[in-house]
Amino acid sequence: MNLDIFSSQEKLAEAFKQGLAELLHGYNELGVFILVLANVSMDPELQEKLDRKVKGRYQLLRRSFKRSPRSFYLDDAKDDKRVFRQLLRIGMIGLHPNESRDEGPWELQFNQLRSFRPSRIADKPVDGVYAPFDIDGFHFDKPFLLKEMFWEGYFAGRRTSLYYNKFPFMPFHSLMVPERWANHPQFLHQADLEYLWAVSELLGQTMPDVGFAYNSYGANASINNLHFHMFMREKPLPITRAEWSHNGGDQEYPVGCRKFTSVQDAWEFVSGLHRQDVSYNLVVVPGRLYCVPRRRQGSYCHADWNFGFAWYEMAGGVTTVCRDDYLSLNTELITREMELLMLHDNG
Repeated sequence: MNLDIFSSQEKLAEAFKQGLAELLHGYNELGVFILVLANVSMDPELQEKLDRKVKGRYQLLRRSFKRSPRSFYLDDAKDDKRVFRQLLRIGMIGLHPNESRDEGPWELQFNQLRSFRPSRIADKPVDGVYAPFDIDGFHFDKPFLLKEMFWEGYFAGRRTSLYYNKFPFMPFHSLMVPERWANHPQFLHQADLEYLWAVSELLGQTMPDVGFAYNSYGANASINNLHFHMFMREKPLPITRAEWSHNGGDQEYPVGCRKFTSVQDAWEFVSGLHRQDVSYNLVVVPGRLYCVPRRRQGSYCHADWNFGFAWYEMAGGVTTVCRDDYLSLNTELITREMELLMLHDNG
């Protein structure tokens, strides 16, 4: 595959949308349908364009599934069957459109489909920041996942794959997986961080709204296979706001954050977290890296509306799966929840 899709944000968006349309046309499978439905819901223009085809495919799958759920082809993923059952309970008519609003310095969204997402390892208590790769667990080199990839090739010196995020929470949300066949666990080495920095710098030249993120093991990563979240957004994330002390402002970020403009300095800090067995989330935009050390999943009691704080939440965005929570959450409640993950001796 060529590098033309990285020549502009428009090219990447075009390839992203075209791939979704081709998946919907080419595969009569639960996993593909769920992926397309979730991604289309993030783009009103695409939703309008594909609405009739999406609803038609749902009816086709619904009839087939009800006739023979046990023998229904599931892309070799049991999760798809569970997700589709939840969708059947409410029907397409019961699926609310996504909503978003600002709440003080934070951004808040209602994303009902995210409530169907399998948690995998994201909600399990863990002992540290590293676990060996499990070939029998969920990982990106599963044959049935290949169709969910929309680009693969050499970029910035490594062979990399881009997958659709099956349950996205922003437009053009994808997963970047270096050497998908190499069985890398979700653990950063210096070369990985340098690669992420280099890719961000390179793509920033043609795609200024690009950004990347990383959940370390224990920081609500759902898959123990090295991957980065890739996104494009015109509106900067709350963590980049000027008022925070890590950006030179006079307000303390509620969970603590370190900002770096040098990948070498960033690696020195991250490798120190590894030595201390401290989990963390990263956000990388061209020329800047934000690192948020935090308490590990399962080590604290969170609110009922909190389904796990990963990189997006630690960067100031909160995804809710219940509309009542979306309407009732306020600045104080969100800030208080972030404070629960604060480490007081992260160096």
